[in-house]
Amino acid sequence: MEDADKGFHKRPDYTPELGEDAATSGGPPSPLPTMTEEEHQELQEELAKVEEEIQTLSQVLAAKERRVADIKRTLGITPLNELKQNITKTWQEVTTSTAYKKTSETLSQAGLKATAAFSNMGSAISRKLEDVRNAPTFKSFEERVETLKIKITPTGGPSNQDGDVPQTSDSLIHEAEDPPTQDRPTH
Repeated sequence: MEDADKGFHKRPDYTPELGEDAATSGGPPSPLPTMTEEEHQELQEELAKVEEEIQTLSQVLAAKERRVADIKRTLGITPLNELKQNITKTWQEVTTSTAYKKTSETLSQAGLKATAAFSNMGSAISRKLEDVRNAPTFKSFEERVETLKIKITPTGGPSNQDGDVPQTSDSLIHEAEDPPTQDRPTH
């Protein structure tokens, strides 16, 4: 079995793991390097010293973070103020970016083109409506509506033969279409 392990470690693509991941790796356990008791003791002492330094640095960092919080509180800097400042700073960075400027210019040009297109379309519709209004068919229709309006209004419209019942709009429309002749009496 020892020969099989030695062959595994001699593979050219093998890289031994280091650090915390080495203990949790799923591969076969690597054999301890051959070292003397003195070397082993030195490494143990170095490990203890590094772990102690890490602990000290963590405590110093926590103390510094508390001090920063105290200073900010004294200065009246709240988390909301910091958030506002960060948003303002980010917005300034965005608005000064090249991409934002190019997009803004493109949208501005598109807006101008859209405004011009709507203006042209409005002018075309106005011209077309004016053409329709000036057309002979529309003029004839307009005259008939005006005639109907005159006949319907109580002050200027004629009454029927009885004198008390006004004419219906249907009869007025037919009268407007067919002008009265000598043979046909008006209602």
